[in-house]
Amino acid sequence: MMDAHAEHLKTLAAVIDHGTFERAAAALHVTPSAISQRVKALEEQAGRVLVRRSKPIEPTDAGRVLLRLARQVALLEAEAAAELDAGGGASTTIPLVVNADSLATWVLPALAGLPALAFEITLDDQEHTLDRLRDGTAMAAIGSDSEAVQGCTVSPLGAMVYRAVASPAFVDRWAPHGWTPEAAAAAPMLVFDRKDALQDRYLSRFAPGAHPPRQYVPASTEFARAAELGLGWGMLPDLQTAEALADGRLVVLDESGAESVTLHWHQWSMRSAALTSVADAIAARAAAELQPPGRS
Repeated sequence: MMDAHAEHLKTLAAVIDHGTFERAAAALHVTPSAISQRVKALEEQAGRVLVRRSKPIEPTDAGRVLLRLARQVALLEAEAAAELDAGGGASTTIPLVVNADSLATWVLPALAGLPALAFEITLDDQEHTLDRLRDGTAMAAIGSDSEAVQGCTVSPLGAMVYRAVASPAFVDRWAPHGWTPEAAAAAPMLVFDRKDALQDRYLSRFAPGAHPPRQYVPASTEFARAAELGLGWGMLPDLQTAEALADGRLVVLDESGAESVTLHWHQWSMRSAALTSVADAIAARAAAELQPPGRS
């Protein structure tokens, strides 16, 4: 069995985080030569190459396994330090990956109830958040995949319901005779980024073969604002549009075209009081805000 040295694991994480041996050395207050020696020693112990000497340095598949171990060791050390320093200001940092719509609507209120923890939040599409768990970047993630990543657990949270919406002025211009497949094929479409498939999935059902102009708006709040300003139509969650629909800034284009995206909580499979408290807070907020899976 491999007996990895904690200092070597910390060094591996620093190399990946900072991208070069030199920057990792500066962060750990040692020489680049010491960093190189530690990584080499860990590779010899593992019997595998752990990092690609690229710019920036990237972990190999074996490196990702040990990077996740490094993060786990760091979490347990931080929890112990915080417990020993009770009341002294020490905190545990939890790296999370969250999809933008969840962050803009219901996740932050859940995290606000955990003042003893610090969070490093990374945004990614709900269908791609698990990549961050696999490479050791995150300890937990909210995503749409129901399959657990190796070394992690998964549990359903509930569903965010999305509907095709646009501004009244946009409808007057692009769909004066109603929202039809022909109108959808010509009207500009809002897309979050090139990972965002919600609009395309809707079009594949409503207007197969349509290829409308695309407006890329890679921020959740600005995406909704772009719809209100008439830049395009888009699939937006009910949690984000309730007020705009109520006061007429947005209208639903297709009442029968709702799509439910079921979200899941993924986290490392390890005993951690900090991770458990985050999971409990997220689950409680999700139960209050999200729809049960399958409802729209």
